Amino acid sequence: MACPFSHTASVELNPVLLPLDWLLGTWESDEPGEGCFPSIKPFHYTETLHFSHVGQPVINFMFNAFHAESKKPMHRECGFIRMQPGTNKVAFIIAQNSGLVEIEEGELTAQQLSLQSQAVARISFAREPHVQQISRVFQLRPDGKLEQTVSMATDNQELMQHLHITYRRSS
Repeated sequence: MACPFSHTASVELNPVLLPLDWLLGTWESDEPGEGCFPSIKPFHYTETLHFSHVGQPVINFMFNAFHAESKKPMHRECGFIRMQPGTNKVAFIIAQNSGLVEIEEGELTAQQLSLQSQAVARISFAREPHVQQISRVFQLRPDGKLEQTVSMATDNQELMQHLHITYRRSS
């Protein structure tokens, strides 16, 4: 089962989401991103992001990451982005193929989203060490590229950068 990300061109973006219209569309990694964490071997990955809407006050998203060398599927996330009307408060509701589900909340400042996990849940047989906290920043750079940095904390590791990647808009 995949999270839907279709967008009907004739459906107008809900006004609540206008501050996030710069995210909409498909983004592909400009060059391989970098991943590292003390409990894993450093790696490079490519990723495609899809942000769409169907007229509701919600943006749908799907992220698909692949190993840069082997091209094998890696991480997948899908979910929804909501904004609190009349504010710059943003929430991501995320399900990951690793068995992690999270709610991240934060603020939109110009064309930068800064988010922190508010709730993290996992399947009972998730791999250890367990993720305890996630933060991420999306930034639309002046050159039109989108940058994402993800930091993570686990049972035995303080919050530290885990992923960094830059994307170019492909649609």
